[in-house]
Amino acid sequence: MDGTGTAALTERFERERRGLLAHSYRMLGTWDEAEDAVQETYLRAFRAWPAFEQRSSVRVWLYRIVTNVCLNALTGRSRRALPSDTATEPGPWIQPIPSTLVGADPEAEVVAREAVRLAFVAGLQHLPARQRAVLLLREVLAFPAAEVATMLDLSVAAVKSALQRARATLAQVAPSPDRITEPADPRTRELLDRYMAAWEHADPAAFQRVLRADAVLSLLPSGVRADGNAACLALAAPSMDGPDAWRMVPADANGQPAALAWWHGEPFGVAVLTTTTDGIAAVTVFADPDLVARFIDAR
Repeated sequence: MDGTGTAALTERFERERRGLLAHSYRMLGTWDEAEDAVQETYLRAFRAWPAFEQRSSVRVWLYRIVTNVCLNALTGRSRRALPSDTATEPGPWIQPIPSTLVGADPEAEVVAREAVRLAFVAGLQHLPARQRAVLLLREVLAFPAAEVATMLDLSVAAVKSALQRARATLAQVAPSPDRITEPADPRTRELLDRYMAAWEHADPAAFQRVLRADAVLSLLPSGVRADGNAACLALAAPSMDGPDAWRMVPADANGQPAALAWWHGEPFGVAVLTTTTDGIAAVTVFADPDLVARFIDAR
């Protein structure tokens, strides 16, 4: 490939990178694997570019490559999930991703944020890999059925059938949460601020007040889960460890409010909140110190 061809592919690939990363993340459920899939997609595209005859758009071609990279990665692999998924066995788990990397910032369209929310991504993992791909390509990325059929080497009828089955399964395993507040909503920021203050001041009562009665608290990688306000308090309170033990910084993950956490000055992990008009419905804590630096670098 000459320099002009390389530059043309690189420019077009970079234009699609964020969308390709978001698609890979939805397919695979982890930030690490999504980045690997995007890198593999670029390498495959680079090798295949000289033979690309523009029979489809570059965008369609790239999404065909990345989808098949993800399908290959999913072969024989266990389903990823969250502890809040009652049908789940312990691990492997979903991993959060900064909203800035997948276009789920406060100014993005609502559908873009909903498509990377933790509950939706976890729900996708219940689908067989090819159904997952069909649903994402048709419902999230809005590719026509004929193009999806070409990407996946299926008939249009098979695409339509797979989409119907995927919709039905997703409706059962990932019902739409009610009254989710958007990142730019003042209520969202109020709840996040109160959550962080409760931990920084070691105030269990304040933590309890910010939760809904039916709140769920999930801890990873242990997989421990508490259901209901009182159970969440019982699980959290022993870890508050006195004033100044915790420091938290607001963040955005998966189109949701989040808090980066340090414990006694050391990175601890990321808490992702599901906020509603009447309180926090879910807190998913990813106790992975490496995520703190990675989220900061992604800003």
